[in-house]
Amino acid sequence: MDRISALRNVEEALSRFEDGECSLSDLERDVRGVLRTYATDFEGDLGAYRADGTGSADGLVVLAPSASAARERVRGLVDDPGEFSVDRIE
Repeated sequence: MDRISALRNVEEALSRFEDGECSLSDLERDVRGVLRTYATDFEGDLGAYRADGTGSADGLVVLAPSASAARERVRGLVDDPGEFSVDRIE
């Protein structure tokens, strides 16, 4: 999914919410799904990596060119990441 498709899908979800066709929890689920699809289908030099650990980094997904760069991005996003590893999402 490219960026324009992702934005259109989010816009459609927002329109459904504004029209009363879905609840806030439905909107959140739809938008989260769009973003996860965008991140995991990302085309280019970056890949999606998910942090797995015991601290605040657990579950965080970042785009990076390598696992080591992904670890650095995770460390830069949270104050206390704790011990964690990163795995590429395919």
